[in-house]
Amino acid sequence: MRVVTGEAKGRRLKAPKTMGTRPIIDRVKTALFDILSTEVEEARFLDLFAGTGSVGIEALSRGAAQATFIEMNYKVLKVIRENLQITGLADRAETLRGDAFKFLQAQAQLPAPERRYDIIYVAPPQYQELAARALELLDSSPLLSEEGLVIVQIYPKERPGVAAVTCQRLVLSDERRYGSTLLMFYRMRP
Repeated sequence: MRVVTGEAKGRRLKAPKTMGTRPIIDRVKTALFDILSTEVEEARFLDLFAGTGSVGIEALSRGAAQATFIEMNYKVLKVIRENLQITGLADRAETLRGDAFKFLQAQAQLPAPERRYDIIYVAPPQYQELAARALELLDSSPLLSEEGLVIVQIYPKERPGVAAVTCQRLVLSDERRYGSTLLMFYRMRP
């Protein structure tokens, strides 16, 4: 696992030795950031269920202004912090230990301006209906900027549960499948 491009290009990232953490493969990460293209530059990025932090770190490497990483497992969060040091991107990062759902619920009360994000990446543990639950909370959350984007990473068999979420503010604008990874892109309704 490595940083694909940008200012930290080629840097190898550590992976936690914990069950349930499934880092995104480089091929999918490259495709994701090819889709995002220039949207990442100067963006505020939220990496929920951050795991290794490789997606948020890639965003920082490609010019994101700031990234916030939410991870509940302390050992995994420690690896994210080490990866930020390895890449030299720690000065634009915020790492928070906590439950992603509690974070979303706490931010539901008009977040401070620094808690508005242009891109929110959701990649929870598989087969627990967590992606659908996170999408529901994000639909009513003030965390996403008006031009913002929510990206949900799931195993393709989880799609029916996520697609069944009735959103008022978010609309599915695109989806891409890469083997056993499905990326669903949601934007604010016009």
